Amino acid sequence: MYPVLVSIGRFNIYTYGVMIALGLLVGVFLARRQAIREGIDPDKIIDVTFYVLLVALIGSRLLFVFMNLQEYSHDPVKALKIWEGGLVFYGGLLPAVAIGIWYIKRIGLPLWQVADIFAPSVAIGHAFGRIGCFFAGCCYGKACSLPWAVTFKDPRGLAPLGISLHPTQLYSSISLFLIFAFLIFLRRTKRFHGELFWSYTLVYSVVRFFMEFLRGDPRGSMLGGLFSTTQAIGIPLAGISVFMLLYLRKRGL
Repeated sequence: MYPVLVSIGRFNIYTYGVMIALGLLVGVFLARRQAIREGIDPDKIIDVTFYVLLVALIGSRLLFVFMNLQEYSHDPVKALKIWEGGLVFYGGLLPAVAIGIWYIKRIGLPLWQVADIFAPSVAIGHAFGRIGCFFAGCCYGKACSLPWAVTFKDPRGLAPLGISLHPTQLYSSISLFLIFAFLIFLRRTKRFHGELFWSYTLVYSVVRFFMEFLRGDPRGSMLGGLFSTTQAIGIPLAGISVFMLLYLRKRGL
């Protein structure tokens, strides 16, 4: 679509980077506001955000590069150009959760209460990021002839040109905005800390599993090619989410 938002000479502002930044700002604003409402130090929420975001960006980029090794082996420096597009969510989620748990405990905040504060922010930030994917052409779908199919024409993007494709980036973005709305509704009736976070990981992993069948970009494969790398990660994540929801619910009642 429009991978470059502004171009002045050799200086480019990439739409992908702008949407990632916008999603981050919205997510941090919402998390900070909710922290104040729940009596959590908002400055500590910013500290957690910094470390989690740093690890998430590194992890998500590394997995994307790993899944597209053939492309980046010819130009290793290109792997550093994160602003052009190309992140794999699960590559960032898993290490970010690990670092987040460690740091939240280290600074003495209630772990699952803070996780619930962040869950809607992650969902809406991710939704904006997927819009960035659409503009950059990454995470594109398989060829289709549906009325809403999209055709990429800008050679600076990452999608194949001149082919009608499923707009999987927009499918993902819409689903994430809906997940965000679901989490905001669930927050009003939640029964135990951790319910929002693990509900988010459960719903997202299920939605992402089925979304993978429409993706046309290199996905990697596991289990003898039966599933993509992302699907193979999402299956156990869904199981862990169900377990944690049942465990935390029992502990909280």
